[in-house]
Formats: sequence, C-alpha cells, structure tokens
Amino acid sequence: MYKRIVFKLSGEALAGKRGFGLDAERVIEITNEIVEVRALGVEVAIVVGGGNFFRGVAEHAKEMDRVSADNMGMLSTVINAIALQDAIEKHGVQCRVMTAVAMDQIAEPYIRRRAVRHLEKGRVVIFAAGIGNPFFSTDTAASLRAMEVKADVLMKGTKVEGIYSADPVLFKDAVKYDEITYMEILKQGLKVMDLTAVSLCKDNNLPMIIFNMNQPGNIRRVALGEKVGSIVTS
Repeated sequence: MYKRIVFKLSGEALAGKRGFGLDAERVIEITNEIVEVRALGVEVAIVVGGGNFFRGVAEHAKEMDRVSADNMGMLSTVINAIALQDAIEKHGVQCRVMTAVAMDQIAEPYIRRRAVRHLEKGRVVIFAAGIGNPFFSTDTAASLRAMEVKADVLMKGTKVEGIYSADPVLFKDAVKYDEITYMEILKQGLKVMDLTAVSLCKDNNLPMIIFNMNQPGNIRRVALGEKVGSIVTS
C-alpha cells in the first residue's frame, strides 16, 4: 500500500527485556521484519531513539544542564543506528546512517536530497541524532524527516495495540481508537507523540499509524496497509 515509509523506532524497543543497552536478539528480530518490508519494494527510512542508553528528560539527567543531557541523548541514537545498520547489512541489504550532527568518520551528514536518492536506490536509511538540536525529541525528528523525504506514512511502534483514551496498563476500561484525528489527540492530551510532532503532522496532512511492534509481523502488516493499530489523520 505504501511506497515510502518512515518508521519511528524507540531506543527502549532495542533493549528488549533487558531494559537497558542493546538486546542482540531483539535487534535481529526487528531488522528481520524491516528487511522483509524492504523486499516488498517499500522504501524504508528509520528514525531511531536513544532511550535505552540515555534520555535528556530522564530522572538521572535532572541535575544536568538540559543542552548537555540532550546532546548525550543524540549520541545514544547514533549507537543504536550503527547497531541497526550492521544487522540490516548482514542480510545483504544496503543501509546508510545519516546524522544531524557531523561525525564524518562513522556516518554521513544528513542531506535531504542525498537521503531521498538513497531511498530511490533501494537502500534503507537510518536517521540518527534527532534534528541536531537540544529541546527537540526524536518524535519531532521522525515527523520532520517524514515530511522532508515525502513519506506516505509515519509508523510508530509501541508496547500497546494502538491509541487509547487512557493508559491501558493502568486503566482496564480504556477505549482503543481505530481512527482518530490529530486535533482530537491535542484536545484530549493523549500521550501518543510529543505535541510538536503531532502539530507538524497535522499541519502537513501526514498520516500516522501507531501499532504494537512486539507482535511479530506487525511491521509488515502495517506496510501492506492492513488494519493494524490506530491511524491518525488530519
């Protein structure tokens, strides 16, 4: 269904059950699905977070200067991006890591036209280091990159089945939304993505799908247009 997708992958997802660092088995499971999607002819870009190593807004960063903490978080995303690149290329699929912070010896600088060209050539592109500035989350980076490369959809994998009226882990009566608008998310204050990311998607009519990535095969199902998770539109 989709020709070009941007997949927002949290750092926590790469930690698996360990909760910190990289779980090699989980990285392999995720990259196996990404390679499957690429084999369908879908152009795949990934925006990766760094919460499995360091989060600028986490409890242990509260005593730090926010700029310094966010810079550490951006470097964490680069570690995850290189791990994903290595796992993807083991399948014989070409993959490029592009960072918003210059580090020429280990990754390419982010240049929009070059990123689009990589996608057109069938390479998986991983965007690291957020947007290169503190005070902006990787959710915002995912929204921005999806619009810049003209993606058909922004996919975000989570631990639950989609968007709920409340946290389904804490509230058993929480209602799942199969479809919802960005304005409804903003009005209800739902914790789907940060408000900047939601506003960017809304203003540019970019559809977003929130789904459970712990369910094997869901990444492929979403890419094929199956009704999985929750879809958000303007």
